[in-house]
Amino acid sequence: LHCRRMPSLLEYFSYTCNFLGILAGPLCSYKDYIAFIEGRSYRPTQPEANGKEDSKCQQAEPSPNMAVAQKLLICGLSLLFHMTITQTLPVEYNIDEHFRATASWPVRCFYLYLSLMAARPKYYFAWTLADAINNAAGFGFRGYDKTGVTRWDLISNLRIQQIEFSTSFKMFLDNWNIQTALWLKRVCYERATFSPTIQTFILSAIWHGVYPGYYLTFLTGVLMTLAARAIRNNIRHYFVESAAVKACYDVVTWMTTQVAISYTVVPFVLLSVRPSLTFYSSCYFCLHIGSILVLLVFPLKRTQKSSKKHENLQAAWPRKLEEENLLQKNSYSTTNNSFSQSQEISCRHQALKQ
Repeated sequence: LHCRRMPSLLEYFSYTCNFLGILAGPLCSYKDYIAFIEGRSYRPTQPEANGKEDSKCQQAEPSPNMAVAQKLLICGLSLLFHMTITQTLPVEYNIDEHFRATASWPVRCFYLYLSLMAARPKYYFAWTLADAINNAAGFGFRGYDKTGVTRWDLISNLRIQQIEFSTSFKMFLDNWNIQTALWLKRVCYERATFSPTIQTFILSAIWHGVYPGYYLTFLTGVLMTLAARAIRNNIRHYFVESAAVKACYDVVTWMTTQVAISYTVVPFVLLSVRPSLTFYSSCYFCLHIGSILVLLVFPLKRTQKSSKKHENLQAAWPRKLEEENLLQKNSYSTTNNSFSQSQEISCRHQALKQ
């Protein structure tokens, strides 16, 4: 992912100002982009583990036709769903006074999930159509899988199945707006010196725009992510030993994740402060309070980056002590030598006098 050489001025402006990503943000990494522009993205063979070329993958040229057709079918279904179902399940109905006064909590939670699920197909349509157009141009070829089938998901921005069946907050985020998430990870999360999760969510809110709903969503997302991480690290290992117990655990975490995601992104759809706070206050800020309580009860484990930094400090500390001891020994021996030399000189001086 790192550049081996400094890009030329033309390459730099070509990547930053190309029509593929100038309106919607980073479409791909510079390495993948320049490999496509220079014609180096296509690999006719797939090497095996022993270093030989796999004969299954020896094709003249990978064809994107099947991948483009499948993605256009997904676009059509997403557009049809958006034009029919989405119109009958508006997100704004979650803050309707009559609905809040008459509907029970299970009904409200179920409608919250349905309305936010119905709001997603427009994103499915836009990102999948963009992916299909890039694939039709030959961009997005990742290589071949183990069976020799071509893969055209190098610059895909979402995985619909993993989104709809995600069993954790992290799993949802990892499969939603993938390229932007990778960009945020590289430029912020991996470089942050403290609280990388909080800094990344704040940068994501700034990158999305100026609507207050974005900031409410991403600040809520910080609490949800940290709480979900704490629960997963402290509880999940108790439910993975038995297949039946794990299946029940997955169902419960799927339901919880879908409700938590829907609760978090309501301000992202409503955009304004007043309707967003109306929704949260109608829910008594229950998931905000629950997330804070989870963080107070369950300890957060160190991330891999911070633990590695801690290990490096621990490894460096004995070396530092050893160096300090060596310096003390050297200075002590130097002091002793100088003291003995001065004593010897004074003795000789007294002997000469006598």
